[in-house]
Amino acid sequence: MIFANRGIEVKTPDQLRTMRRAGLVVAQMLAATAAEARPGITTAELDSVAAEVLAANGATSNFLNYGDDANGEGGFRGVVCLSVNDEIVHGVPGERVLAEGDLLSIDGGAIIDGWHGDSALTVPVGAWPSGGEALSDACRDSLWAGIAAARLGERIGGISAAIEASLAGTGYGIVEEYVGHGIGSAMHQPPDVPNQGRPNRGPKLTAGMALCIEPMITLGSPANAVLDDDWTVVTTDGSLACHWEHMITVTQHGVWVMTAEDGGEEMLNSLGVPFGPLSD
Repeated sequence: MIFANRGIEVKTPDQLRTMRRAGLVVAQMLAATAAEARPGITTAELDSVAAEVLAANGATSNFLNYGDDANGEGGFRGVVCLSVNDEIVHGVPGERVLAEGDLLSIDGGAIIDGWHGDSALTVPVGAWPSGGEALSDACRDSLWAGIAAARLGERIGGISAAIEASLAGTGYGIVEEYVGHGIGSAMHQPPDVPNQGRPNRGPKLTAGMALCIEPMITLGSPANAVLDDDWTVVTTDGSLACHWEHMITVTQHGVWVMTAEDGGEEMLNSLGVPFGPLSD
């Protein structure tokens, strides 16, 4: 690998293919976890579902113990982040019992041969809560608007601006403090990928870059706070929040969504965006 300007890691095609393998494991893990999200299950039990998928695929978690200090303390204690209702992101799995009508965001990652994958989605627990389905749809649509704006030679600001424009007029709050990021030999790398911005700003997209695009929005105010566990981020007004994320790269032929089972082909085609995978 090499590092371009601003410390951005540029991957080889083979390294991107390994990231695609990690991305497929993440997709499987999120699907399995979402399928078990039902009233009466605890978030710790859901975390165990995610761990089983990683183990079955020979992958390890890039979330578990993330942020540990030199004494092995303070890090994240879960394989996936499970954020419920007013929790925006970084919800820690535990004894919380999910209830009918909860809104659950699942954020998870995997490492294969030293290369990372990362993705997130939002699902209902049983029935959708009031306003939850429209909120989730808008967040997912803004994610795909950002993905559709990714082009070689374009700048990160174009992705940010597309996400913001997709949400204009909805009345939803866009969380500013938590943003997308580069990814590769580490889970979080330069560049940041904000969910608001202006075109023609920020680093240019070049072949070999990999990005996680991840809007987080709220039904009310986007103002937020971190709970006493030092991880869980909640809306200060108690409003619902949701989170969608995919890991992408951009090739000479188009966009490749490495955490979508079909590589993003169906959605990209519907948006009129070139689908450009490397061979799996």
